Amino acid sequence: MFRHTGGELTKHGFYWNPRTWQVTLVERQGGVLPGPATERYARVPVLAMLIVAPIMGAAYVIFLPVIGFAMVLEFLGRHAFRGAKSGAMTMAAVVSPRWRPGEAYLAKDEKEEKGEKEEKSEEDGKKAEE
Repeated sequence: MFRHTGGELTKHGFYWNPRTWQVTLVERQGGVLPGPATERYARVPVLAMLIVAPIMGAAYVIFLPVIGFAMVLEFLGRHAFRGAKSGAMTMAAVVSPRWRPGEAYLAKDEKEEKGEKEEKSEEDGKKAEE
């Protein structure tokens, strides 16, 4: 099916490039297909072009608004998801404990030691009263 390449001398007709979806018209005298030799073309019969061209135009007219709505909905959905994710991460940071892996508290703080001594002295005072 794809027997023609870019830069090739061909006879008149319609040639379709499937990579770019472009149809190139070569005039009656014949001509050279555009593009480098890596571009592939298929010759499309005139009758097929007369049938397919209006169908492709109708598909374009029908699906263009659908594609627009789909893009808007995708945009809104992406931003809603990002906002929900950001809110969930913020909420998770607020409710999660302040545990930090990799940090060790092996030495007691002076404030903690004073607090423990005061608690012990209060406990000892209560025991002595009993």
